[in-house]
Amino acid sequence: MTSGRAALLDIDGTLVDTNYHHVLAWARSFARFGLHPSLWLVHRHIGMGGDQLVEAVTGPEVEQAYGDELREGWTEEFDKLLDEVQPLDGAHELLQALRQRGWTLVLATSGKPHHVEKFLDQVQARDLVKAWTTSEDVDSTKPEPDLLQVALDAAGTDQGVMIGDSRWDFEAARRMQLSGVGLRTGGFCAPELTEAGASEVYDDLRDLLGRLDESMLRAA
Repeated sequence: MTSGRAALLDIDGTLVDTNYHHVLAWARSFARFGLHPSLWLVHRHIGMGGDQLVEAVTGPEVEQAYGDELREGWTEEFDKLLDEVQPLDGAHELLQALRQRGWTLVLATSGKPHHVEKFLDQVQARDLVKAWTTSEDVDSTKPEPDLLQVALDAAGTDQGVMIGDSRWDFEAARRMQLSGVGLRTGGFCAPELTEAGASEVYDDLRDLLGRLDESMLRAA
């Protein structure tokens, strides 16, 4: 392990504007089975991996009966929307700014590998980050802390800060005793993020960039 610190960044809703695409993809997958959970409820669980979300939204009976098929359906439906996804304003600049300040960057996401590969290119991250995770790296995703441990191991340190947009990012970080920087770009309000464990919350990436030297990310 090194003595440095890692910035662990979520991707969906944090660097790329995908959260509402995910809501639609899940809704359409649920509808295949005659299930119609309210979209607000689906949205409140975006940021969880699919292994957690199905049961959280529709209960253990649905998970047991249709879980794998629902996840396959979500992938198919999200793939149809993939070309509509845009990076969030300031994503590449934030990665550059963190690197310039000495942070080791790891993207800590439970996204599908082919989704993550596309998003890496969208935000021009390949030359800036040390590593990234995908859904294939762990058995249990956020809010379980497993992904964050994989990310820290990849960074070669046991110290880090989570940068994310959903309550599940910070519940996972809290279980690892990591501090967190929240963004409202995923549609979660500031009180939700601070209640989950974020120490700071910013409106968007430009807001964070403008105050980067005042935040907990001011130095590695």
